Amino acid sequence: MARLDSDGDVLLAGPAVRAAAHAGEVVLLCGHAGAQAAGLLPGVSRVVRWDCPWITSPAPEVRAPEIEALVTLLKGVRADVALILTSFHQSPLPLALVLRLAGVPRIVARSTDYPGSLLDVRLREDLDVPEAERALEVARAAGFELPPGDDGRLAVEPPPEPAEVGPYVVVHPGASVPARAWSPDRCAQAVTALAGAGHRVLVTGGPGETALTAHVAGAHGVDLGGRTTFAELAGLLARADAAVVGNTGPAHLAAAVGTPVVSLFAPVVPAARWAPHGPHVLLGDQDAPCKDSRARNCPVPGHPCLNQVTPDRVVAAVAELVGVRT
Repeated sequence: MARLDSDGDVLLAGPAVRAAAHAGEVVLLCGHAGAQAAGLLPGVSRVVRWDCPWITSPAPEVRAPEIEALVTLLKGVRADVALILTSFHQSPLPLALVLRLAGVPRIVARSTDYPGSLLDVRLREDLDVPEAERALEVARAAGFELPPGDDGRLAVEPPPEPAEVGPYVVVHPGASVPARAWSPDRCAQAVTALAGAGHRVLVTGGPGETALTAHVAGAHGVDLGGRTTFAELAGLLARADAAVVGNTGPAHLAAAVGTPVVSLFAPVVPAARWAPHGPHVLLGDQDAPCKDSRARNCPVPGHPCLNQVTPDRVVAAVAELVGVRT
């Protein structure tokens, strides 16, 4: 099975992974940006890391020796079937060619373009299907079904117990794509408002986001920027009353551990496909001019789709979600 982009995308492949694992061993091919999530997915027997030059951004060069090495590696896997999971704007066909060269006898994927002999089962696009269900449909097209009692929700292996004691709300201000992030000042105001409403607020972020988390936490939040691994973040989110986060990996991680999400969602991609796959309140103008633009940087001055959201609205959304878990 292959999902070549980031941690959030890999988490959304979880139900498809479990369906395939119900029938046999699953080797997951992913990029280094998705490897942390891959290591948490139930049903994954082995993770193979490879940064794909036609999906990764910024993209590495395509080098013949590296493609040849990948073909050799995949030959060693000796897969009976390959499921290529992609977003709607990505083509599965370059990887399908590599898998063919590696001798994989059966390949299943969605493809807008005519695949010729590269795919054995080709699914057409359905733009209204949530991403996790879209991936699961690929697994089902290959003949795999979820095991009895599996409800198809996102899931991860049990995370470590956090050092922080609840109750608390997690605010995660960063995002892998700038256009999907609420402004730092708005996030900081929300932390102050949440604290004023009686919540203990933990502010999380990666090692490269410590200046951001320090600013957002200010005097009213607990700054945990750069202090958690991905697995530790899962544990922290699992004990939270709610998570306040944009359309980025930790939103899907929160859903995977059953925590409701206040989703600050910029409409550069459709919420129908990418909103958290679990209880959530969606905030942000979904009809803003940037709708469906896939912009990485906001094309509209002032980032109005998210910056019109007020801290008080976030406090109200958290109040709606406290106690709502999966």
